[in-house]
Formats: sequence, C-alpha cells, structure tokens
Amino acid sequence: MIYANRAEWLAASRKRVLFFGMSGLGKTYLANMLRASPTGWFHYSVDYRIGTRYMGEYIADNFKREAMKNPFLAELLLSDSVYIASNITFDNLAPLSTYLGKPGSEAKGGLTFEEYMIRQNQHRGAEQAALMDTTYFIERSQAIYGLPNFVCDCGGSICEVVDPENSADPIMKELSEHLLMVWIEGSAEHTDELVRRFDRAPKPMYYQPAFLDKKWLQYRVERGLREDEVNPDDFIRWTYRQALDHRQPRYAAMARNWGIKVAASDVALVRDEKDLTSLIASALPA
Repeated sequence: MIYANRAEWLAASRKRVLFFGMSGLGKTYLANMLRASPTGWFHYSVDYRIGTRYMGEYIADNFKREAMKNPFLAELLLSDSVYIASNITFDNLAPLSTYLGKPGSEAKGGLTFEEYMIRQNQHRGAEQAALMDTTYFIERSQAIYGLPNFVCDCGGSICEVVDPENSADPIMKELSEHLLMVWIEGSAEHTDELVRRFDRAPKPMYYQPAFLDKKWLQYRVERGLREDEVNPDDFIRWTYRQALDHRQPRYAAMARNWGIKVAASDVALVRDEKDLTSLIASALPA
C-alpha cells in the first residue's frame, strides 16, 4: 500500500484513494464530497471514462440505429441535418447502461444473447483500459489543475475485470502502486436493500463471462424457455442477487491483498473530508 500506516496517511500532503464495492454504498457520494472540498481533489470517474473515451461511439451509433428506424429522423441524419450524441455525465450514466442492454426477447426490449455478449465484451475491454488510465489522470490532475489530492470512483464491476488473488495482476499492481484501495463493505441488510432497489428499477450491468454463461443457461433450463422467450427484466432481476454474492469474495480478496476496508454503515456517517480522513486512518495499521 502507498500508505503503510495511519501516520503516513494523515501526514501525506497528497492523498490518493480509490473506492470500490457494490454500487449504491457511497462511492460516488464520497467522490463528489471530496471534489467539492476546498483542499483540492480531482475526481476521476471510471464509468464516465468508459462511456466517453472508450464506448462513446458505440453508444452514439446505437442511438443512430434507432433513429434510422424513423423515416423523418433518417432523412435528417442522412443529410447531416441533425446531430445525435450521448449526454453522459458523472451523475447520469444511463446512456452507458442502456447500451449494455439486457438479454432476451427482442419484442420485450431485449437483445439477442450474441449481441448482448458483444456489448459485454466491449465493456470489459473499456473498463480495463479506463482503470489503467488512472495513473495518467493522477499526473494530469497535478500538471494541469494543480490539485494535490485524487479520488478514483470506480464501477461495481471492477472485481470482475481483475484477478485479485494474482499478485502479478497488471491492473491491481498499477492501481495499488498509485492509490490506496478502499473497499466499502456492505452488510447483509445493505445487500437486501440493494436487491429491493434493483427489483423496482432493474438496470443493465456487466457480468463476468463465465458467471453470465452459467446463469443464462440455468435460468432457461429451470423455466423451459428458448432464448427468444426470456423476459429481459425477469432474467436480470433473477441474476442480480446472485451477482452480488459472486462479487463479495472478490471484493474481499481485493481488500485483503491490495488495500483496506471500511464499513458502509460508517461511510453513511461521513459528512466531510475530515470525517473520511479519520475513517480511513482507523482502517490502516497503527
């Protein structure tokens, strides 16, 4: 770790942290809070980088394909009379998740599993590249903006695109050499609430390929469905809790081998940079 103990962390004139864990437990809340802090923090959002630098064209082209189905819009597009682009922001990543989509019946808004896997693989490569860009943005934040501190807000799927048990994993090595890796660990109650929230509004997400292949087959076998008969929302609702359970030991390995952990219940009590600095210090060795 770049801070061997709490004294080093507290004394550091340039603090650099990366928050990881399940979506909905406070990563973006903490990053936004630090960005607004007067001490100067650069906020690097991995999902925003994915949706702009690496998947922006895929997303825009998908919008255009849909627009071409409308004769009025098609004519305007072909004559370069309209411009269609993604308006993705740190706080609105809907264009990225919408592009990922859900597998199942096209009549119910789903994608063929083949197309779905193409987009999943695009996301995997984009996420790995965006994570490796973190060091560049650390340097950029200091060289251009003169900001001494840096926070990386990564997506919940980081644990799916690295091997946390491999001491030679290139992404984990790169990140841990430049930032303090902090796992926001949720409780069983947090998981239950995330599942309830997801059930109300199921959203596309990235899955590890082996896990996804297994669940796609298991779901269809249990229900006796062909691929084109699957209800996309029902499948991702059914998969979500299992995906969280799949990710938990991978997050734990990331914290055990590469960083530290803090409780989501403690993160919920953080109101300012001072609170967060103290919370992280308490998780580091004395």
